Amino acid sequence: TSPNEAVDRSTLPLALPLLLLRHSSFPLRLEGHRTMEAFYWLLFCWLAVVVAAMELSKTNRDRASTSSAFNSFKNNYILVYSLMMAGDWLQGPYVYYLYSQYGYGKGDIGRLFIAGFGSSMLFGTIVGSLADKQGRKRASVTYCITYILSCMTKHSPQFKVLMLGRVLGGIATSLLFSAFESWLVAEHNKRGFEPQWLSITFSKAIFLGNGLVAIIAGLFANLLTDNLGFGPVAPFDAAACFLAIGMAIILSTWTENYGDPSDSKGLLTQFQVAAAAISSDEKIALLGAIQSLFEGSMYTFVFLWTPALSPNDEDIPHGFIFATFMLSSMLGSSFASRLLARPTPRVESYMQLVFAVAAVTLLLPVITSFLVAPSTVRGGSISFGGCIQLVGFCTFEACVGIFWPSIMKMRSQYIPEEARSTIMNFFRIPLNIFVCVVLYNVSAFPMTVMFGMCSGFLFLASLLQRRLMMVSEIHRSSNTESLIPPF
Repeated sequence: TSPNEAVDRSTLPLALPLLLLRHSSFPLRLEGHRTMEAFYWLLFCWLAVVVAAMELSKTNRDRASTSSAFNSFKNNYILVYSLMMAGDWLQGPYVYYLYSQYGYGKGDIGRLFIAGFGSSMLFGTIVGSLADKQGRKRASVTYCITYILSCMTKHSPQFKVLMLGRVLGGIATSLLFSAFESWLVAEHNKRGFEPQWLSITFSKAIFLGNGLVAIIAGLFANLLTDNLGFGPVAPFDAAACFLAIGMAIILSTWTENYGDPSDSKGLLTQFQVAAAAISSDEKIALLGAIQSLFEGSMYTFVFLWTPALSPNDEDIPHGFIFATFMLSSMLGSSFASRLLARPTPRVESYMQLVFAVAAVTLLLPVITSFLVAPSTVRGGSISFGGCIQLVGFCTFEACVGIFWPSIMKMRSQYIPEEARSTIMNFFRIPLNIFVCVVLYNVSAFPMTVMFGMCSGFLFLASLLQRRLMMVSEIHRSSNTESLIPPF
């Protein structure tokens, strides 16, 4: 099966519930809100069945033969990564709600969110460079401490304290997306494990940490806040507990590794090394542009999906839809694990199609605005156009699930070890600038314009991915030729 055929087939299960819902003979064709509830459950259950089927149907070809030492190492990292992501996912659904409960309006909340992304942009490169120089294990522990302090600030309704929490959270986010991966790659290579085994850890960590853990964390946060009545601060306290447990495991089981621990290289020199690597190697520059374009579109989607599905204040189950998105992400990471376990297709090849599919899915709100008559009724259930978009958004989340382990694989191949964390945080500078601009102007443009912009960025990412594949092929060919002895 070609990668094109495999990806196309993976989208068919997502479209089937929508086709069944529209068909007049569909047995769950109920009235009003009950019909939509049936659709939500059908979509969720269908995705769950597909994910389970994909995991259970894996053959030896989809799995690599590994050693017991590697399995122990992999399981330790996945446990820590899952605890770190649990601490992050527990907070997500209730940040905006907590600020609103403290009496802040959209303008103040927007400034708080901008502070988080701005902090990540300003301090990210510094903490990434310190991780390379002072040690990735220390940086991971620093992430836990910083994020725990950020969680503690949520107990105060004072704006300055909440702003401090957002700044700490931005610093922690930079460490989360650089220090842990840098530690993993360096430790994997230091222990002499097979390079292709790294993809197994990446795909499994995303499948669990960004999928299953996210679903459980969302449900647990809802249980603490609503069912048990502990209030909107409870998920942040629970997150601090999970982060503390993860920090204890890191301190007791991880060894330290470095990028370039040379005492003669200060932060400025580290920045210069990273900037020189990006400017001198087209592959690294392309990879950074691709990552920024995709993640910028992804974070914009996080802000836009709610108003897109409920433009007339329709009654939609936000938590249930979030869980469905995470299940879609699990589907994508499960599919990615199959692709990464095989020598062909190469990651540089199939990611072109993934970005193109993602671009089409975020273009759906624009398309449906022309093809489907908009509803003028306030409230009620989700519209048929909203159903189309929901299926498309689930497909986009599946692309996100493929993206994370795949981009990690490419970063492990192309980014030099001595400045890995620094370079990875350099990539996040344009991303954070983009998200801050979007947040500041989110009400200035129609939603269709915002989705069209994101779709255009993803199409551009697909073109840059093709260029990356061509450059990497040229580089591989030249290396192969240099190994052939002259006659």
